Amino acid sequence: MVANKEPWRYSAAGISIALRVTPRGGRDDIDGIEQLSDGRSVLKVRVRAIADGGEANKAVLLLLAKSLGVPKASVKLLSGATSRLKQIAVDGDPARLGEALRRLVSAESKDGGN
Repeated sequence: MVANKEPWRYSAAGISIALRVTPRGGRDDIDGIEQLSDGRSVLKVRVRAIADGGEANKAVLLLLAKSLGVPKASVKLLSGATSRLKQIAVDGDPARLGEALRRLVSAESKDGGN
């Protein structure tokens, strides 16, 4: 079982989320929280797009905007443009965004990830 550490941090402007992205993952989806070998928690995200020319990054930002109910312009890539591990910033009400993320993650764990 994954430790109950949330892979996002709150700020005055919104939240930042640590992600591990799987490009060409067969579907666009959030697969819950995973703990990395160094102890950090990340939100697992998969997208259909390939990791070429920023296509997967665009798909990740779009998926998060849609999942969290915020405009695309509110979701920005902070770091990890060419890595599977990314930091994403989402502008908006931090409490509402955190609650939306908790709902998404708990829905995944109840689904068994399907």
